[in-house]
Amino acid sequence: MSRPTEGEQFTIERTFTTEEVRRFAALSGDDQPRHTDPDADGRLLVQGLLTATLPTAIGGDLEMLAHEMDIEFRRPVYTGESITCEWTHETVERQGGRYAVTADVDCRNADGETVLSATIEGFVGDG
Repeated sequence: MSRPTEGEQFTIERTFTTEEVRRFAALSGDDQPRHTDPDADGRLLVQGLLTATLPTAIGGDLEMLAHEMDIEFRRPVYTGESITCEWTHETVERQGGRYAVTADVDCRNADGETVLSATIEGFVGDG
């Protein structure tokens, strides 16, 4: 296992589709009309928890076992919008055979506006 380091950054970019929003609506039960009926521009509002799959994808790639996620949904996200999510290890502390990590997360739209911010705490490695 490679040691996570403070300041280390990871990035993921994604554009959510109408089909993904509709599938998530069916799976989660969050099927409000704003998620299933297009707006005047033909877009759907992406569910907040679907947007939150961006940092969870990074955490999954890092094999992080999260134990606390403090998420703030700052702006709406619509289908067809490119969202870039940046994850930064703020603190890393060795605890036995694993590392306790606190990460700062900032997800932005193409205009550079934060749509989701989060602090995630968890463990990387076996313990």
